[in-house]
Amino acid sequence: MDIRRPAVAGAFYPESPEVVRQEIETCFRHRLGPGAVPKVEASGPRQVLGSVSPHAGYAFSGPAASHGFSALAGDGCPDLFVIVGPNHRGLGAHVAVGARGYWETPLGRSQVDEVVAQEIIANSGLAEQDEWSHLLEHSVEVQLPFLQYLYGERFRFVPIILADQDLETARDLGRSLAVALQGKNAVIIASTDFTHYEQQRTAEQNDALAMAAIVHLDEALLAKVVRQRAISMCGVGPVMAMLVAAKLLGASRAEILKYVTSGDLTGDKRSVVGYASLSVTKQ
Repeated sequence: MDIRRPAVAGAFYPESPEVVRQEIETCFRHRLGPGAVPKVEASGPRQVLGSVSPHAGYAFSGPAASHGFSALAGDGCPDLFVIVGPNHRGLGAHVAVGARGYWETPLGRSQVDEVVAQEIIANSGLAEQDEWSHLLEHSVEVQLPFLQYLYGERFRFVPIILADQDLETARDLGRSLAVALQGKNAVIIASTDFTHYEQQRTAEQNDALAMAAIVHLDEALLAKVVRQRAISMCGVGPVMAMLVAAKLLGASRAEILKYVTSGDLTGDKRSVVGYASLSVTKQ
């Protein structure tokens, strides 16, 4: 059995299963979180096709992330998640798809949907099977404990990380995701943080422009805004790919669920990182 062991347990989130659960519940109940631990609505409407979720340590980005996971819980039970994140280390394939085995966290093991992973690769001109690139990357891993907390082992997932984050790469991946996910009960999670290490006011202004492009479901506008404003958004490619796929799958609306900065948590607003949860839905 191929098992990808956790790389950032004990750093971005706790190693102990009990403490992980407690920290996730703290994120939901946090003053900057949704305020309560959600219950999964098994008969929810299943309108969410895509989500934007941050990937810092839970103490910083967890309250913002919990808004997106709370929205997912209220929307029903997806069978499949495709989690697309940036490749922070820049090693391995330009579009690296994890296509086999299980990923382990302190809350259990989640199975990779090998059939869907291979469909994504087959329908893309750029995606490759590459397990090695994922071994130390955190942008996908930190999403899994939240999903496992809510859904246990009932879902499968496909992990993808991007070293290339240009618009054409994102569009290629987005189109392949749409083909592979057509007719499936699936959600695409785009893992990203927004502005890195700017003053609070600058971060808020720039991130508002980036989020406005996402709300307009406009991947080209997002690319333009990030480039022109030099926004240090680490996962713009994953977000653009998610938008392309979600629109092809019928998305018609996006909304900002929560935006905060690290300064809102620590009180130090001289050099902050922006964290946001957004939801992309069909009618």
